[in-house]
Amino acid sequence: MSIPASQRIFLDNNSTTRPLDEVVDLVAEQYRTHYANPGSSHAEGRQARRVLEDARELLASLLGAKPQEVIFTSGGTESINLAIQGFLTGAPGEIALPAGEHPATVNTIRRLASRGIKQTVIPLDAEGRLRAETLSQLHWDQIQLVTLLLAHNETGVIQDIAPLAAICEEKKIPLHLDCVQAIGKIPFHFQDSGATAVSLAAHKFHGPRGAGALIVKEGARLHPQIAGGHQERGKRAGTEPVALAAGMARALECANRDREQRTQHVTNLRDHLQQGLSEHCSPVVINGSQQQRLPNTLNISFPGLDGEALLISLDLAGISCSLGSACASGSRDPAPVLLAMGCEERIYRSAVRLSLSFLNTSEEIEEAICRISRVVNQLRS
Repeated sequence: MSIPASQRIFLDNNSTTRPLDEVVDLVAEQYRTHYANPGSSHAEGRQARRVLEDARELLASLLGAKPQEVIFTSGGTESINLAIQGFLTGAPGEIALPAGEHPATVNTIRRLASRGIKQTVIPLDAEGRLRAETLSQLHWDQIQLVTLLLAHNETGVIQDIAPLAAICEEKKIPLHLDCVQAIGKIPFHFQDSGATAVSLAAHKFHGPRGAGALIVKEGARLHPQIAGGHQERGKRAGTEPVALAAGMARALECANRDREQRTQHVTNLRDHLQQGLSEHCSPVVINGSQQQRLPNTLNISFPGLDGEALLISLDLAGISCSLGSACASGSRDPAPVLLAMGCEERIYRSAVRLSLSFLNTSEEIEEAICRISRVVNQLRS
């Protein structure tokens, strides 16, 4: 018997979040009132342009960037593609990145292999953090670009990028941060980060799907990847999505305004969920650093179980979660980041990701503990 939609519990917020009602209302209103092409010179076009530029200015101010550094895109994947391919336009060289990056990064780099681009892997420790002591061993004279997740989409681990950023600045190597999971959840300031470029996506912080941005440091050379008009200062062709840009800026404004309350709420819920599962369906293993991670993310293994079978059973029990990146769904391969962390097979084969949002309630988490524990114990027995 299926669980009614009203009784399901959504714990897959790292894949996407429910857009805020005020964001949905704003986007709908902008579609109705400012539908003109912002590149048109007539009055309607100028009005649409003003809405677009207001969104750009708001987004920039919230992220510690300049408005001219913000390039609107269709989402995180396009932003990552634009950064990686846009910076790697010269002679063949190397790109440095940690193991277990997002498929948008991994598959983009894989396609560049035909151009002679090689990978240099930065090792991770057992908690999913960069091994800073290995940075000096990299062939920096051959590296053209460094890219990495600021906060990992599967484990939630937040990287200390300061040592890496310092080297990149010294060597004059572009540093790209995939901040798709970080922005909207933890504080971020572009100018203070040391990054050359940063990717983000609105639907990760309760904004509209189909909207994202790449923030590129003023003066950095980025080659456009879409042929067309001169939109976004010639860096990203195509008519700008005025309504979606406005919705993204509003969603991030709400996230920044309410961050302290949201963070405290989701941290308490996640810790209660972790404690409850540890008590009621032991043994469990928490994957990744428990000190340096997103407040909403719990990557947990249930040794003795198969993750895919567990996922199906949890779905039937009304719990929406995932094995990891939604962009890698359909793959039976173990999560690369867990392999890179040196996890045993019994750990990486039984791992699931539970990711919360501030919209989850204490009552939902209590019920989730009961349902997950019941499923785990039944499968084990």
